[in-house]
Amino acid sequence: MASISKLSNPSPASCSSASFKPRSCQPKCLIDFHTRAGFNAKVSSSRVSIPTNHGVRGSLVVKCSQVSGNGSPIKRTVLHDLYEKQGQSPWYDNLCRPVTDLLPLIASGVRGVTSNPAIFQKAISSSNAYNEQFRELVQAGKDIEDAYWELVVKDIQDACKLFEPIYDQTDGGDGYVSVEVSPRLADDTKGTVEAAKWLHKVVDRSNVYIKIPATAECVPSIKEVISLGISVNVTLIFSIPRYEAVIDAYLDGLEASGLSDLSRVTSVASFFVSRVDTLVDKMLEKIGTPEALDLRGKAAVAQAALAYKLYQKKFSGPRWEALVKKGAKKQRLLWASTSVKNPAYPDTLYVDPLIGPDTVSTMPDQALQAYIDHGTVSRTIDLNVSEAEGIYSALEKLGIDWNFVGSQLELEGVDSFKKSFDSLLDTLQEKANSLKLISL
Repeated sequence: MASISKLSNPSPASCSSASFKPRSCQPKCLIDFHTRAGFNAKVSSSRVSIPTNHGVRGSLVVKCSQVSGNGSPIKRTVLHDLYEKQGQSPWYDNLCRPVTDLLPLIASGVRGVTSNPAIFQKAISSSNAYNEQFRELVQAGKDIEDAYWELVVKDIQDACKLFEPIYDQTDGGDGYVSVEVSPRLADDTKGTVEAAKWLHKVVDRSNVYIKIPATAECVPSIKEVISLGISVNVTLIFSIPRYEAVIDAYLDGLEASGLSDLSRVTSVASFFVSRVDTLVDKMLEKIGTPEALDLRGKAAVAQAALAYKLYQKKFSGPRWEALVKKGAKKQRLLWASTSVKNPAYPDTLYVDPLIGPDTVSTMPDQALQAYIDHGTVSRTIDLNVSEAEGIYSALEKLGIDWNFVGSQLELEGVDSFKKSFDSLLDTLQEKANSLKLISL
């Protein structure tokens, strides 16, 4: 069972026998099963052939390919256990056409999808699957940015349809697909509100989450959007003080809504993990003392454990109970940035230690494959909170400024999404030009 204490000296995972195969967005879906026993079976069309090997857990990697069909449903994986036994919802942090590629993942236990400007930049710029719709949009007189949003909205709507049964079965508790407002609005309070309203209206699906960044300028936007009855995925949270502000914005929004039934207004707070270690590790290496070096790979999980402690505190007591009487649901903590950036660390470092009830873990391909192959299914997030507090304090004593870490990572995150967004628009402009549909 993973715990913070076991992260003292992160070491490479030794039990994954499969190398990660990057996803390339080309139709259709091919599924690879890899197991520690070493067998490999491929699924295509409507049949699956897996050698009998009882007791072996397989990992699932979905790759877009040229093979026709979407594969056969997988009966059961560790993802089902994660949700049923520990109350954590596994989501998939990726989206590209054809969205039917998600069907095998849903069958294997994935319960939602997150997207962001970087994901769409990769999907649209590296695939021909969007060309036909894009050509029609440009021929119809759409400008490049409007065309981009229509491409995105179609993917989100189609994905929402696939996850609708989960949404219905859980009475709106799960089965969400997230789409982010323009990253250009990260410092624009009112613009973010208007963009969220527009996206919610055009997607027009009950199980869509509108993603809003947790910048200082957008925290008030979160409150207003929630008050309008729009469900929100608050993204780019890197520090506990900002996370508390996000919770308060959610509570304030519910209270300001005036709705007698709050059950359909939900939210998740996306707390980013691996990027914290990426930055803090560099700071610790610069300090260079044995004590500092021993804390590498510990900051992210320790802070996440304290975030969960805050979550438990804020969603209890008289104020919260008053909202519960109106049907309010907790703003679940969502662990984002769960892929390991340092190859020396275990590949489930940001999944295994963060398991707890009423939470979400959104995993890109690499983290999802690793977890299905050799992840744990046990409550770990609050296994040793006192140790997490000790790590957090020890880092502060070494001169690690948590406020600086949060601010710096937020700036980098926003900047990264802006660059992805701008790069994609440039790519679409080039595609339009190459098709000779519009002039330079």
